[in-house]
Amino acid sequence: MADAKSVTEQVEDFELENAKQHQEEETPRPPCLQGLSGDELKKLGVKTTLKLDLIVMPAMTIMYILNYLDRQNIAASKLANIMVDLDMTVTQYNTCVSVLFAGYILMQVPSNLLVSKIKYPGIYICAAVALWGAVSACTAAVNSFGSLVACRFLLGFVEAVFFPGAFFYLSMFYNRRQIAFRTAILYSGSQLGNAFGTLFAIGILELDGAHGLEGWRWLFLIEGVLTVGLAIIFAFYLPNSPRSIMGFNEVEHEWLRWNYESDQKQQDDSHEITAKQGFMMAVTDPKTWLMMGTLYATYTAAAVNNFFPTVVGGLGFSRNASYGLTAPPFVLCVICMLIVGFDSDKRKERYLHIALPLTITVVANIIAVSTVNVAARYVAMMLMPASFYSSSIVQLSWISGSLSQPAVKRAASIALINCICNTPNIWTSYLYYDSPRYVAAFGVNLGAAVVAIGFATATFVYLRGQNRKMDQGRALGKSGPTAVQQAAGFRYLL
Repeated sequence: MADAKSVTEQVEDFELENAKQHQEEETPRPPCLQGLSGDELKKLGVKTTLKLDLIVMPAMTIMYILNYLDRQNIAASKLANIMVDLDMTVTQYNTCVSVLFAGYILMQVPSNLLVSKIKYPGIYICAAVALWGAVSACTAAVNSFGSLVACRFLLGFVEAVFFPGAFFYLSMFYNRRQIAFRTAILYSGSQLGNAFGTLFAIGILELDGAHGLEGWRWLFLIEGVLTVGLAIIFAFYLPNSPRSIMGFNEVEHEWLRWNYESDQKQQDDSHEITAKQGFMMAVTDPKTWLMMGTLYATYTAAAVNNFFPTVVGGLGFSRNASYGLTAPPFVLCVICMLIVGFDSDKRKERYLHIALPLTITVVANIIAVSTVNVAARYVAMMLMPASFYSSSIVQLSWISGSLSQPAVKRAASIALINCICNTPNIWTSYLYYDSPRYVAAFGVNLGAAVVAIGFATATFVYLRGQNRKMDQGRALGKSGPTAVQQAAGFRYLL
């Protein structure tokens, strides 16, 4: 605690001496941009952002698809008789689902503190992707419940690098007014993995018996090898910093830096802060815990995602029909996330784009807990991912933009929040025992969605109060924006 306080005071003292240099609303342009008119600067910005999107977003989205393929193939393997082949009980299968998140939770904070400090974050993330692909491929060789549990735990341990690391990685290149839409694009990878992973599984499972291997073994093997190959390709061209992007010229690099600093109202000072100090700054900030409460409750409601094929299968459909029927909800989810993320950035608004989708989550769970009518239950399943994931991508953007400086604090906050908020994936797996009604599961999901709306409202009230204090020129303390940011007009997005 003392470390965090002393670092904050040192940074504040340094910034107060320099705050007078940052009084202008717009950060001064670098020399190579000063001769450009407003229209020319806007065109340069559109061109540079599009080039950045084309370099970064396809690779990150594909890796997230692979993340979900390798994580969720356990659900597809259940319908392909893995429980019978390995002589597992329902409780043992649920343990195999949940143990992944034990490893996932343990590694997130250390990994993200590391990724904020190393020189090659892009290569680090790609290396982790290749490693989890290898673990997934090795899962094809398991022959008992114990060996499957070990592989799943190790898979989660390695996969922990990706999402918080990828989200921090994007926050290195995009400012607060761009990040919600890019988060939606990134998150669409997970939902495309959910949508088409099951359809992909149908094709792979046709190999059942080939070369003496069960279909579910082919599923783990093929998806794992595919992951390793693509990760190696992406490692060769993904940038490791905004200053070294393939195909960018000096003007585009300078615009990217200026665009980021204009939003943050200061340069990053991560070189002044150690990983430990950044972590302490994160845990002593009230915003961390308010936003964690919102996302924790949202992820509790979203844990149904781990059992989606099982819940749909409980409606009485065949294996392949169940696989096919899991795709439309996630396709709708991708469309809704992109619309909500784009609109949130365009309007520079966060709270309503969080609370309104969660209201739909509440309605969907009321339907699900009230009936097992096939049409009504499937409508509820269509609405669930589209609503809670649309809300969560805006929540993640709110976290990144509100806990932004220094970068090592942002990395610690993202990892800490994502780490704790994934714990529902461990305990909620034991709620799905009373097929096909799942009363306990949908009841908990319903309550969690209501709690998430409450936390989002509390966060909105708190940040609005912080903005009001800044408008009045009052001090916010060590957890608020830095002196330079406040002097330059930084305000929290609401």
